Amino acid sequence: MEYEAVIGLEVHAQLLTDSKLFCSCSTEFGAPPNENTCPICVGMPGVLPVLNRKAVEYAIKTALAMNCTIAPHSKFARKNYFYPDLPKGYQISQYELPLSSNGSVEIEVEGRRRRIGIVRIHMEEDAGKLIHGEDLGQSEYSYVDMNRCGVPLIEIVSAPDLRTPEEAKEYMMRLRTVLQYLEVCDGNMEEGSLRCDANVSIRPAGSSPLGTKAEIKNMNSFRHVQRALEYEIQRQTRLLEEGEKVLQETRLWDANQGITLAMRGKEEAHDYRYFPEPDLVPCGVAQEWIDAIHVTLPELPDARRQRFIEQYGIPPYDAGVLTAAKALANYFEESVRIYPKPKTVSNWVMVELLRELKGEAVEIEQCPLNPEKLAELLNLIDQGVISGKIAKAVFEEMYRSGKRAPEIIQEKGMTQISDQDELSTAIDQVLAANAENVSAYLQGKEKLFGYLVGQIMKATRGRANPELVNRLLREKLQR
Repeated sequence: MEYEAVIGLEVHAQLLTDSKLFCSCSTEFGAPPNENTCPICVGMPGVLPVLNRKAVEYAIKTALAMNCTIAPHSKFARKNYFYPDLPKGYQISQYELPLSSNGSVEIEVEGRRRRIGIVRIHMEEDAGKLIHGEDLGQSEYSYVDMNRCGVPLIEIVSAPDLRTPEEAKEYMMRLRTVLQYLEVCDGNMEEGSLRCDANVSIRPAGSSPLGTKAEIKNMNSFRHVQRALEYEIQRQTRLLEEGEKVLQETRLWDANQGITLAMRGKEEAHDYRYFPEPDLVPCGVAQEWIDAIHVTLPELPDARRQRFIEQYGIPPYDAGVLTAAKALANYFEESVRIYPKPKTVSNWVMVELLRELKGEAVEIEQCPLNPEKLAELLNLIDQGVISGKIAKAVFEEMYRSGKRAPEIIQEKGMTQISDQDELSTAIDQVLAANAENVSAYLQGKEKLFGYLVGQIMKATRGRANPELVNRLLREKLQR
C-alpha cells in the first residue's frame, strides 16, 4: 500500500526584546548561569508578572506578516507540568484565546507553490535550560540555568498541510526569513532562538482520516527537521506494513544515530490542566494599534523577490536566493548601487561569496568583504586590469585577508597582460611548440583553438587578456 505523510510544525521563535516577557530581566544570550534572573522569572511566591508591551507588538507584527487575524482580546493561561528547568511548575502561555489565528504562508518546492495554513500564533514564556553533567565531565550531575526562564516566545502552529519532509524544511526556512525581515527574531538556531516540534502521521494515499501521530521534539536545524521526518515516516510505514500499531507518543531526534527515540506518551491538552492565569488581565489590542503596527511592516521576502526581478532584470532563481536572507538582499542592493550591473553582481554574490560563507559556516553579517570592495574588484575587470579568472583568485585572497583588490594585485603581480607585443611573443612561442596541433587546426579541427588558447594562458600564468589573446591568435592562424 502507498502511504502519504501528514505533517504539522510548531515553531517556537524567541522575540528580540531587551527584557523578558513578564519582568525586566535581560534576555542576553551567553550570560553566566542564573545571572539574568529575578524573583518573578524564577517563580518566587508572592510575585506578579507584568506583560511586556514590546513583545506583544512583535507578536502582532509577525501575525500581520503571516496574514493572521488579530484577536481584540486574548488571554494567558497556566500550562502545568513539572520539569527541573520550570521553577514555577507551570508555564504562562495562551490556550483558548490566542493572540492571532487563521493565517498562511506560501512555500515553493520543486517549482510548485503551496499555501500552508497557520492555525494560530500565540505568546508564551520560555523555560530554563538543563546542562547535563556529561557535557562537563561530571556524568553524575545535571545543572539548571534559569537565564532563559521568562524569555518571550511566539509559537507558530501550522495546519497539517505539509506532506513531505522537503516541504516542512522549506516552510520552516520561510518562517525564519520572514521573522528576520521583520527583525523580531534573529533566527539563530544554534543558540535556540528558533526551535521546532513536528507532528507527523501517515495514512493511505488519497484517504481523508488522519493516522495516529507522533510528536518529535526540539529540533534546532533545518536539516534535522528534514532527516527526523524522513526517518519517522519510514518507521511508521514499516510498523503498518508489519501489521503493528503506531503509538501516539513524544519522540526525540538523535542526530548522531539518525533515528527518533520514544520519550513519553503524548500529552493531551487536559494533561496540562490549563486554566486562566489569575495574575494577568486579558490582553486588549485596539484596531488603532494594529493599524499603527501595520504601517511599519517592511518589504517582505516575496515582495522583495518580485521587485528584484522587475527592477534589476535578474532571473527568478537569482532573486529567490538573494532575498532568502534580509542581510544578503541588502548586500546585493548596496553592491548594485555602487556597481550598477545587477546580473554580474548576482553571479559573484551567488557563486563566489556564498561559497566562501558556506565553507566557513558563517552568515553574511560576518562577511569580511563589504560591497565597496566587491564593486572595486568588478570595476578592475571592466578596466582590463585583471581577467575574470584572475579576479576569482583575487577575491579569495580578499575574503581571507580583508585587503583591497589593488593591493593584492600589486603584491602578487597579478595585473593582466594587455600589451600586444608581449602577448604576440607568447603566442609565437606556443605556436612553435605546438606545430602538430596548429597543422591539425588548419586542416579543420577547430576545437584545437581552445586548446591553444589554454596553452597561452598557461604560459602567461593566467594573466593574458583573453579577448586580446583570441583576436591575436586568430590573426596569426589566418596568415
